Amino acid sequence: MSSRGPRPPPRRRRPPRPSCCCCCRRRSHLDEDTGRFVLLAALIGLYLVAGATVFSALESPGEAEARARWGATLRNFSAAHGVAEPELRAFLRHYEAALAAGVRADALRPRWDFPGAFYFVGTVVSTIGFGMTTPATVGGKAFLIAYGLFGCAGTILFFNLFLERIISLLAFVMRACRERRLRRSGLLPAPLRPEADGLAGWKPSVYHVLLILGLFAVLLSCCASAMYASVEGWGYVDSLYFCFVTFSTIGFGDLVSSQRAAYRNQGLYRLGNFLFILLGVCCIYSLFNVVSILIKQVLNWMLRKLSCACCARCCPTPGAPLARRNAITPGSRLRRRLAALGARPAPRDPDAEGRRLSGELISMRDLTASNKVSLALLQKQLSETANGHPRGACIPARQNGFSGGVGALGIMNNRLAETSAAR
Repeated sequence: MSSRGPRPPPRRRRPPRPSCCCCCRRRSHLDEDTGRFVLLAALIGLYLVAGATVFSALESPGEAEARARWGATLRNFSAAHGVAEPELRAFLRHYEAALAAGVRADALRPRWDFPGAFYFVGTVVSTIGFGMTTPATVGGKAFLIAYGLFGCAGTILFFNLFLERIISLLAFVMRACRERRLRRSGLLPAPLRPEADGLAGWKPSVYHVLLILGLFAVLLSCCASAMYASVEGWGYVDSLYFCFVTFSTIGFGDLVSSQRAAYRNQGLYRLGNFLFILLGVCCIYSLFNVVSILIKQVLNWMLRKLSCACCARCCPTPGAPLARRNAITPGSRLRRRLAALGARPAPRDPDAEGRRLSGELISMRDLTASNKVSLALLQKQLSETANGHPRGACIPARQNGFSGGVGALGIMNNRLAETSAAR
């Protein structure tokens, strides 16, 4: 017999981790913003197709009936008055040209006096563009190009600042309500001193902003529709339709307010018309931007679902052991020092480094360093909560699917709770 003892049992090898599929590798190289853009473009295409189908089904029969009635009217008029149909159509073309120049059968207000011109430039810089008044001269068209370039840019900046003020107002209300509740409970006996950036930690939810802007838009549209229905003689549904078309800067031009030669209380009506349009455009513009944030959240959710479906085989198995939460990893201080100096640490073994044996001792230096870090984080969170800043800046904006952005998107990414970097 051999003097050797029993051979130790063979060491169990860990099964290899499944390799990532090729589509996942391609997905990792694809920029998230590009994927979001492509997905949104596809959804908008489907939305356009669905809208065209619905409107074609609703409006096409009425158009066919109107064409048939107009053809019968032309034939009856030509037969009754002895006018050839080609001559009658030529006369109607002249009338259409006069209509485009602002001539109407009924008495209307002058188009190019100062109030009419002011109404026109208001529709230009707000991008409404009803089309009822258009420049006919070469000089007017050339001036409109330069005037609209700077006017539209300035007005969009005004809309963005209006949205920023709305969000800041909500943050101020949130802070005031919290301070009042703390004073009532006795936790905040003395009033806080004013700070330079006192609203930095107060970020209202996008759903609260959506609710407030939606209620304000509905209230504004209902009040404006009541005014237009009583003054212009439109139906209430037509007035609501005009409010949405105008406030959203679509501006079809089939219904236009303040176009008669005279009104009762004309000055008061024109002032109310101006204020309703100004507030309505600002409110609907802000509401559209907030809704776009919700659409972006849906796109991020869809991208995550697609990514999870693609990488289902790459996820760890449910029975895999989890790392210890409070384990101190050897060499962590060295890696932090190398990262601060800009050097790249050596590759580490994830199987041997992330755990310690139960009988292994750790140095007092590593223990005190880890406790200091945990204590510092705890003190920072307690200090921010006591000072009225419930949200700390610890998660970058790219992790929640929102980049910095520009314009209204940048304002909402920095000032809303669901999209800001400080969450």
